Amino acid sequence: MTHHYNKYIPGTYGKRIPGGAAKAEEVILEWERRRLKAIKKKDAEARVTNCIAFSRKIGLGALEIADLMSSRLGGMRVVDRGILEKIAENKHLGEKTIDSFDERYPGAMSDFAALLFGEKSFTMGDYMRYLTGAVFAMADAGPTIFVGRAVHLILPRQRVLAVRFIASRDFRVRRIAEILEVTEDAAAKELDRVDREQKEFFRKNFNKKDAAAYEFDMVINRDYLESADAAAEVVATAYRQKFDYHHRRTYS
Repeated sequence: MTHHYNKYIPGTYGKRIPGGAAKAEEVILEWERRRLKAIKKKDAEARVTNCIAFSRKIGLGALEIADLMSSRLGGMRVVDRGILEKIAENKHLGEKTIDSFDERYPGAMSDFAALLFGEKSFTMGDYMRYLTGAVFAMADAGPTIFVGRAVHLILPRQRVLAVRFIASRDFRVRRIAEILEVTEDAAAKELDRVDREQKEFFRKNFNKKDAAAYEFDMVINRDYLESADAAAEVVATAYRQKFDYHHRRTYS
């Protein structure tokens, strides 16, 4: 059977397509509402809520798992790679996020950037400035499940459950072929393309070849935990356990 060839957008599953410009605008508006509410309450304390950051090889179904987790964790907001990229690549949205963040927390962005990147923070490009600003703004607005864009390397480690998803190439090829309705040969070529893009992102922005296992709280292999529902339950349980324990240890 001959299939029409399509590009794979990381995060796509079923009829779900990752967030775009409209969703990014919605996220910024939510941040603005949170900021105005904080001003009325005279709440100027910079805080990062307890979040989840998914890092994955492309084509593993991480966004599907995040959506399933959201319902298990009281409707926690899901922010995917598409939303983060739209903000990081759009000067208007990026500057809006940075300006709002700086207005509420003067000097905090420079402090965070210096902590993350050292002296590189002073020459950090617009993309990373906007990405960092967007991540912190969303984490400040409320607990969030982030999918992609190395958010586990941006947020304070004690405030994030960092989860890495891996799987064999065969698993990923089969899944992308099914989503795009193409042959496995075509899916393999598309997988090579998105893998190259992901590697370039890590190299250019974090000077890393790949994500090391020690950076994460847990690593899940989808070859052996194929059910997205089961994976969501495992991560949701880990989130509750990690931050309930942290709360008890800190405040008991």
